[in-house]
Amino acid sequence: MPNFEHPEYPEATLLHLESMVPCRESQVSSLLSIFGERQHFSFPSIFIYGHTSSGKTYVMQTLLETLELPHVFVNCVECFTSRLLLEEILTELQSLSSENKHGSHMPCDTFNDFVRLFKQEIIIQDLQNQTVYIVLDKAEQLREMEANVLPGFLRLQEMTDRNVTVVFLSEIVWELFRPNTGCLEPFTLYFPDYSIVCRDLKELRHLAALNFTKYCEPVVRGEANERDTRRLWKNIESHLKKAMQTVYLREISSSQWERIQQDDGEPGHLKGLSAHAHVELPYYSKFLLIAAYLASYNPARTDKRFFLKHHGKIKKTNFLKKHEKTSNHLLGPKPFPLDRLLAILYSIVDNKVAPTANIFSQCGTCYTDWKEPCLLPVPLMNRSAGVLFLPWHILPQETKARRMTRYQECGLTRPQLY
Repeated sequence: MPNFEHPEYPEATLLHLESMVPCRESQVSSLLSIFGERQHFSFPSIFIYGHTSSGKTYVMQTLLETLELPHVFVNCVECFTSRLLLEEILTELQSLSSENKHGSHMPCDTFNDFVRLFKQEIIIQDLQNQTVYIVLDKAEQLREMEANVLPGFLRLQEMTDRNVTVVFLSEIVWELFRPNTGCLEPFTLYFPDYSIVCRDLKELRHLAALNFTKYCEPVVRGEANERDTRRLWKNIESHLKKAMQTVYLREISSSQWERIQQDDGEPGHLKGLSAHAHVELPYYSKFLLIAAYLASYNPARTDKRFFLKHHGKIKKTNFLKKHEKTSNHLLGPKPFPLDRLLAILYSIVDNKVAPTANIFSQCGTCYTDWKEPCLLPVPLMNRSAGVLFLPWHILPQETKARRMTRYQECGLTRPQLY
């Protein structure tokens, strides 16, 4: 018996769907309940959010294709203007017909034109009696388009008077989408991470492929069968932990790791970064610490000069306040608001940084050691804004006693996870 139950679809189809979407049974069951039967009106809009590689796009594609539901799948990064987006939806809608696999180009300048052409195409495709799904991947890009695009998609079912559901796939929460003028609220669904160790499904797949041969060694030697998971895990556990510390952090390449496995080398003899005191931080964490350092040691009035390309003319003056004659490094770091930290981050990173959940979670997620703190708390401009943790080597003038008293100044009495 399949875990999914739905009167509209045969049991064999649901069993196949279950095998295709492991670890997403709860989310798929919710979506099946929302979809209902083909001829029933569904929710006007569904908002699905979660971290990168949490299966949002894959689950939606697999679900719609397996159940053979009429749908249009559009990536908002590729269609970066409202005109391109609306025209791509209409073109994909044309291709739903078996007679016209490659839809012809339909010019569409405004959302009013889109509503009119969409209603016509639904009649042409004979889709009046079933739900049509429009899936917008990377939906956070809609915030950069015209102000009427997002509210229009949320009310598309109402404006077209057709059985259509718009599904938004995003990495950020709905609260960052909601317009100030108000809009029709979508049904929200959260996709949690697959693993607390690694948030990236591609990295997990990469590590599993590299270590699968080692995992199967007891079966090849005849010491265990393929169902003896306890013995298989015991054989791979230490090896996999070392792989997570080396391959995942890119201390060595995949080819080097495979060569060591073929030579029966001991992974403990690797001379990677873990053999030294220095550990490479994740990409955005590294730039967040740099931005925090710049914000804490540079006055706010210098931000325009340092971080803007076209800052205009700045009047030079030899006047310095008494306390500014002393080096900022000797005076120590200064408090700064969180908005300033993020503004500096956006200016020092080469590519455009979207305000995703990954960025906000890293702003205050650091572990501290009470006996010898490697990360020191620095209060932001106001207590409600929170506390920022900086590596102790950024504050070289601090004594150990001063580092310890910082915890009391920030209202911390013991090591905590922020």
